[in-house]
Parts: sequence; structure tokens; C-alpha cells
Amino acid sequence: MNELRHRIEKEVRSGTDAPQVAYVTIGEDADGQRIDNYLLRVAKGVPKSHVYRILRSGEVRVNKGRVDATYRLKLGDVVRIPPLRVATAAASDTYVPAASFPVLFEDAHLLVIDKPAGVAVHGGSGVAFGVIEQLRQARPEARFLELVHRLDRETSGILLLAKKRAALVHLHQQIRDNAMDKRYFACVAGEFGHNRQHARFPLFKYTTPDGERRVRVQADGQPSHTVFNRVASFPGYTLLEAELKTGRTHQIRVHLAQLGFPIVGDDKYGDFALNKALARAGARPGLKRMFLHAHRLTFVHPGSGQALTLSAPLPDECETFLRQLRQIGQAGLPNPASATPSP
Repeated sequence: MNELRHRIEKEVRSGTDAPQVAYVTIGEDADGQRIDNYLLRVAKGVPKSHVYRILRSGEVRVNKGRVDATYRLKLGDVVRIPPLRVATAAASDTYVPAASFPVLFEDAHLLVIDKPAGVAVHGGSGVAFGVIEQLRQARPEARFLELVHRLDRETSGILLLAKKRAALVHLHQQIRDNAMDKRYFACVAGEFGHNRQHARFPLFKYTTPDGERRVRVQADGQPSHTVFNRVASFPGYTLLEAELKTGRTHQIRVHLAQLGFPIVGDDKYGDFALNKALARAGARPGLKRMFLHAHRLTFVHPGSGQALTLSAPLPDECETFLRQLRQIGQAGLPNPASATPSP
């Protein structure tokens, strides 16, 4: 698969006028994948409409026969792929630096890393590349490497990747069945009054006039459910653990904002004046990122069938923020950052 993708990219870069028909024998990495998704993956930059057109027209063949877009590939299938042209805008070379990230677990099926805040999980929406592109660059020998789920760019913590198609399918089914237990630490502004609270707000995705993706609570939105557990209280702040029962975009952030407890440092749904005060040089407590961290993940290993629980420690900047909150509380001092600063 990687060879086909690289060949298409090479033809575009070199300006080849007559790219050739490709015959690809399906291996374990694509076994069970739908033909349309397979083509979209191997032919990055080819317009989606074109992929579906060549499927409808019969230019794509599997074992010399026509198939529709829903056909699931099988090990050993021979796929005929006609010449493809990548859109001009996608044809420019983008340098992707190889990168490594702290590995929490790895075997033949899985790679689990501790993603730092400020790094996107994949390219797109104005981001040239992300974790997945950098890992593929660092691991050219990997036949298959795909994200199982996503984290927001400013969220740190556990990120799960599959090294086999079968593992990806197995883990996605666990997500659909709500069988994967995801836990996050979030520090919020305000003193949370409940030891445990359920939040069920329908979430609606929309795009701002400047093209930014946002989410709001709206009656006709998608059902969503988060459970919040109070971990520690400080003057003006609370450390919570969030249990994701559904996995909607920005779910924890929007649920907490709706409850009146915005996440510290959240630049989309947070208290912007407070964020600015916390990010000032010398601020105490001080924080220059969003305090949301995926700290624990429990799921069934796709190979062994055994339950596996993984943890990621809080980053240093979050630990420092909590330590400063404890010191302020122990000293009985007023918290200057908990009040809205004067203009």
C-alpha cells in the first residue's frame, strides 16, 4: 500500500504524463477494509468524487470483476487501480519531520503513546502534519499504522494507534459498543459542588465564519454523556476526572463550559480573561496550556482478548499548577488569578 501511495506522489512531482494501471495484491493491512476507504487512503490528494466515479464506472476491478464502493477487501484479492491524478493543490511537497513520542505500550498489534499538548494528531484544517504523519515518517518499515481515536491538539495524554487492520477494526467496534473506558483529568475554574455528576447535553458541530470548527449545546445535536468525579478542591479551582460515555468532538470541554466550570486554559470555550491572567509572566498560579489530559485508558487487547489498562502521568506544567494551588490554599492567601483582571 505504501508503495502505491509513494508511486502516485512521485508521478505528480515528476509531471509524468502517462501514469500506469496498478495491480495490487491485498495483504493483511487492508484485509476487511471497504474498497472506497482503501482507495481514499492510498491515493491521498485524489478528489473523493473521482474515487467514487472510477468505482461506479467499473475502472476499479477486484479479481477482474466489478465491485461497488461497499465491497470489503479480502486477503489475496488483486485490485486493478486505474491511473490517478492528485489535485494540484495537494501535489506540493510538504516536509514532514520524523518524530518519536513517549511509548506507553507497544506490541505487534498496538502502539500507545503519550501525546504532548500542542501537537495535532493528524494534518488538515491548516495543519501541515501531525502525530500520525510524523510516526509514519519515523517508522518507514511499518506496513500499517492508523489512529484508533483522536485527541484535541491542546489535549495531552494517551493516544492509541493500531499496527494491524484487524486490530483497528476490533478497537473501533469497542468504541462503538462503549466498551472502551477513557478517563481524563481536567482542572476547572470554580468550586465544583458534587462528588459525582452526570452531564447529558446534545452537541451540535458547526463552523465559524473564519473556518474554525466549534461545538455548542443544541436540542437537535448528537446525544452525549460525560460523568465528572471530583478529585481535589482548591480555592477557586477543582480537579476533576471525566469519564467519557460517548466520544463527541470537544465533548468534555463543552459539557464543563455548559455546567459553568470552564477548563483552565481552554481557548475556545473557557474564561478568556482568566486564561490571560494565568499565562502572564510570573503568574502564580501560572499555566500556559489547557489543563485537559487523557490519563487512563482501559480496553480489550485485540490480540490476547485480555483487559488492558494504561496510564499516562500528568505533564510537569500541570503538576506545577496543582502544586501552586495547594501552596496558595495552605497559606490561606487570596488567589489573584481567580478574579477577572482589570482592563
